[in-house]
Amino acid sequence: MSSFHHLDWDLTFLADNPTVRSKRFGIPKEAKQVRYPIRLLRYWFGYHLLREEAEQSPGTLDVAEIGVHTGQMLEFLNSVPKPPQFASWTAVDAVMLTEKLRKAGYTDFFEANLEAPDFDLPRDYDVAVLLHILEHLHDPETALVKVAQRIRPGGSLIGGFPVVPHLFAATREKQVRKTAAPMGHVSVFSPTRVRHMAKKAGLEVEFMSGAFFLRSKGSSLENSEAWARFNLIWGGAFPGWPGEIYWKMRKPRTAA
Repeated sequence: MSSFHHLDWDLTFLADNPTVRSKRFGIPKEAKQVRYPIRLLRYWFGYHLLREEAEQSPGTLDVAEIGVHTGQMLEFLNSVPKPPQFASWTAVDAVMLTEKLRKAGYTDFFEANLEAPDFDLPRDYDVAVLLHILEHLHDPETALVKVAQRIRPGGSLIGGFPVVPHLFAATREKQVRKTAAPMGHVSVFSPTRVRHMAKKAGLEVEFMSGAFFLRSKGSSLENSEAWARFNLIWGGAFPGWPGEIYWKMRKPRTAA
């Protein structure tokens, strides 16, 4: 799949989406005041990668979302003009806001610590979503392996996190671990590390792209669709540029 595959995806529904501009949706206030906030790209990438999974599947999918916070991903997905349907959507987190998540549309709830030695998902799934969770783990590789073991053959893992060029990743990780707040970022990623993580988990990287050239944080630039598309083009060309990276990993249908 091309690094520029996402340039064909619809972006315009971000501009006037009432759900993401409501008080309950958990993004900063300044991001709600512009038409194409970069902050929403994490959900935009997640939605479109999930949409394609649903379209390519002969049946409805079982999804496990790991690190759900207050349920923004599923709220975002249900806010699009024609949201895909899923057989089930399990919320997995260390702290479970069950009633809030139930209102957002989650059907199952599994409270778990990803870094616990005995961590395991409760059952098998077609897709796992890991958006902005792995950077909070000291050993994200092991967590990814455990999640991958619960993905059915031919299924996928969809995720994203902050990124830096590989040359600087190890040094940056040492720095952030010295100053990390509780539940803060403790792991640093590069495109090379993404590929290594996939290989260790027995997965194939099917899609990977950076998200932006510059995080403009609610500035007037984020009212421009042209600016949004420039950022996506830049991210496809330079996935290791300091910012964020999004990816899809595929589990082979048969053992190698």
